[in-house]
Amino acid sequence: MAYDVIVIGSGPGGYPAAIRASQLGLKVAIIEKESLGGVCLNWGCIPTKALIKSAQVYDYVKHSANYGITTTGVSHDFGAVIKRSRGVADKMSKGVQFLMKKNKIDVIMGYGKVMSKGKVEVKDAEGKTQIVETKYIVIATGGRSRELPNLKQDGKKVIGYREAMVLPTQPKSMIIVGSGAIGVEFAYVYNSMGTKVTIVEFLPRIVPVEDEDISRELEKQYRKQGIEIMTNASVESLDTSGALVKAKVKQLDGSFVTLEADIVLSAVGVVSNIENIGLEQNGIKADKGRVIVDKFQQTSVAGIYAIGDCSPGQALAHVAAKEGINAAEHIAYQEKKHAHLPEGIDYNNIPGCTYCIPEISSVGYTEKAAKEAGYEIKVGKFPFMASGKASAAGATEGFVIVIFDAKYGEFLGCHMIGMNVTEMIAEAVVARKLETTAHEILNAIHPHPTMSEGLKEAVAAAYGEAIDI
Repeated sequence: MAYDVIVIGSGPGGYPAAIRASQLGLKVAIIEKESLGGVCLNWGCIPTKALIKSAQVYDYVKHSANYGITTTGVSHDFGAVIKRSRGVADKMSKGVQFLMKKNKIDVIMGYGKVMSKGKVEVKDAEGKTQIVETKYIVIATGGRSRELPNLKQDGKKVIGYREAMVLPTQPKSMIIVGSGAIGVEFAYVYNSMGTKVTIVEFLPRIVPVEDEDISRELEKQYRKQGIEIMTNASVESLDTSGALVKAKVKQLDGSFVTLEADIVLSAVGVVSNIENIGLEQNGIKADKGRVIVDKFQQTSVAGIYAIGDCSPGQALAHVAAKEGINAAEHIAYQEKKHAHLPEGIDYNNIPGCTYCIPEISSVGYTEKAAKEAGYEIKVGKFPFMASGKASAAGATEGFVIVIFDAKYGEFLGCHMIGMNVTEMIAEAVVARKLETTAHEILNAIHPHPTMSEGLKEAVAAAYGEAIDI
């Protein structure tokens, strides 16, 4: 059966692309080699949040006396925590199955490969192949855990994020290499449940893509929680021959130290899945491991699109979803089923969220980047220590930082660390999208007591109008 659109991959980019194309009247099929929803839903974003919630509940119970509640015999069941996380992922995967049926999208299970401009080969689990014909192709093959030569993963003692979610028993100790979102999220989960955690980061600070103040605050809070942190350090080699893994770590001064742990988690980033999907034989250009695309996600070959982690934008689920929708709308426009071209994505207005405790969220320029871009800036900071809601919740760690252009009042960036800040960043994203200045934020009445009024107070602080600090 011939289709208008075939989407290869059903992750957070692939399935929205398929749904939007179907909504616009196109006949769509989606090809998936493993589980509907892809890595994000089955092995990434969603099940990790379930693990974090379990760890947070355990933390709450352990410290319940701080809230006037007495508990006895508090313990955790590691197997049950893992089981709950898998249950959440399975439920969401079934949700994607329902959406496929609802939107009349055919699901073809197997490994998809572009054969030619209008043909996709699908190889199923038994090795049988079929050729599916289509007018347009959307490549949404995602990414996987990056493997470094000196950090070869064996799935047992040296693991990636996937194994970290389904360990059969809780390790007594863990070395986490890398302190991006994946590294610091797992550090919180395992440390809160009693695993001795050491983070090894190559760069001078943890969560290195964040504003420097945010990095310092998270390091402070993590050390307070009992997590050991080594920055300016690199794992040069691993010895897995004994009961414990021995990691030889090079420090800034050139000296070496050997760390021992039950397990090493490699969290050094994500690499795109672009091998063996038919790029080379079809002249689809790639650079630095990503497929090259235009502002509508179209590759160097007309009619073939690439979205999500396999294309150049930030490797984030919400970016992939928007890229998928844009690709679908561009296809529909060409087919005269959509009235206008999609709006290109502003990659400088993408929110980033890290779900460690305390949470981190950010959008736009950091203070350093704004200065480097030539802006004269006004910076406001509001500490949650001054927030009534944060005090009532017993979560006064962290703060909100806002950055404005001093000349025109342009909202350049927003950076937060604290309780529930991942739910607050959308205000800054929408404000920046609407080209809002400080004036509008200060005159939009924020509810009290909330964490979200911290953003308004930070803006007031930037302009010398703060009330609560």
